[in-house]
Amino acid sequence: MARAATTSDAFNAIAEPQRRDILALLRTGERPVSDLAQELGMSQPGASKHLRVLREVGLVRVRGVGKQRLYGLDARGLRPIHEWVGGFEQFWNESFDRLDAYVQDLKQTAPVPDLEQTGSVPDLEQTGSVPDLEQTQQEE
Repeated sequence: MARAATTSDAFNAIAEPQRRDILALLRTGERPVSDLAQELGMSQPGASKHLRVLREVGLVRVRGVGKQRLYGLDARGLRPIHEWVGGFEQFWNESFDRLDAYVQDLKQTAPVPDLEQTGSVPDLEQTGSVPDLEQTQQEE
């Protein structure tokens, strides 16, 4: 199956890490291409190319202010991605709920032994391996 062009949809457009970085920078507001290029350590033509792709899929908008072009985030274009990822939210919530239930079962059925009484772990405070935090804070 042939891969779709990067300008066909938001999924393909954000597959490129530098485009995701551009979107992250635009969350704070509109910026000219020169600022984006400098912030990301890329050439201005390279940044312009990425912005063109993001604009074509509807993730970025551009407006002219005098001779300058300001690019801004158009988060509405991220809706298909948000909806797709949201489909996995139930999976993760259920997984974390099962993990939490398992941990709670472990706590109830197998209490943790007092390690100082078992002698299997040395008292680090007496060996001098760990500084006394209260004394350190008082000295400061």
